[in-house]
Amino acid sequence: MKQNFYSNGKLLITGEYAVLDGAKAFAMPTKYGQSLSVLENKSKQIRWISLDEKNEVWFESIYDLESMVQISSNNSEISKTLLGIFVEAQKLNPNFLKNGSGFEVETKLTFPKEWGLGTSSTLIYNIAQWANVSPYKLLDSTFGGSGYDIACAMNNFPILYEIENGKPIVEQIHFEATFKDQLYFIYLNKKQNSREAIKKYYGEEFDRKELSKTISQITNSMITSTSINDFELLMSRHENEISKALKIPPIKTRLFSNYPRAIKSLGAWGGDFILAAGDESSIEFFYEKGYKTIISFSDMIL
Repeated sequence: MKQNFYSNGKLLITGEYAVLDGAKAFAMPTKYGQSLSVLENKSKQIRWISLDEKNEVWFESIYDLESMVQISSNNSEISKTLLGIFVEAQKLNPNFLKNGSGFEVETKLTFPKEWGLGTSSTLIYNIAQWANVSPYKLLDSTFGGSGYDIACAMNNFPILYEIENGKPIVEQIHFEATFKDQLYFIYLNKKQNSREAIKKYYGEEFDRKELSKTISQITNSMITSTSINDFELLMSRHENEISKALKIPPIKTRLFSNYPRAIKSLGAWGGDFILAAGDESSIEFFYEKGYKTIISFSDMIL
């Protein structure tokens, strides 16, 4: 019998970094994601293959099911990480991988993995579903992070996300902004390492409680904005607050100072996607600068 699982990708609209300190974050699942299919067999092995958005193999590995040792792989680093996820999943559910005599596993991304929409988080959520364990606990024992990406993986609506007493609180919301057609996501042609970015955040000294409070206020205002002008002011305010904390100039100052509308970093600063306000003609600005991946709100957000 074949089992099929699917996880949504994610974008963090507000709360980057500060969500780790309890700030209320605004996040959205994307129309892009990752599937995982599992077919039991009698091979006494786990035969794993990962396909990209072009249906091309980007990772494959074979493990001995009994000893949980790698037999072969085209990428030993990724293979080691995957084995670690299996081990942690078994700690949460000792019966995981014990009831079958072999497994053929295939994952399939619907977005380029360098986009940063959640290659790792969608994998964690899919494996957690397969293993019947808590995805938040599995994330915590493997990649770490706030867990907002796990919440996006399992929700088909925009969410408010915050961590209270170490536990995630997720609230589905309806973001009914009439100006959605003036919001675009632009890929900066560079994948950012989230763990390194978080490490830098924790290396800075500032009032974390105050930042968390301010970002939560901006989040609450953003999700209820009724005009693009107000939304853009909040985008810029959020950028300035995180800029002060990280001691890094906002992305608009660094790369797009002559763009007339608001720009906001998303997730780990310096890479992945940015959110830009504009229309089809003004957004050409980014294309002319060499940023060819420009996705409208309606094409990106689930």
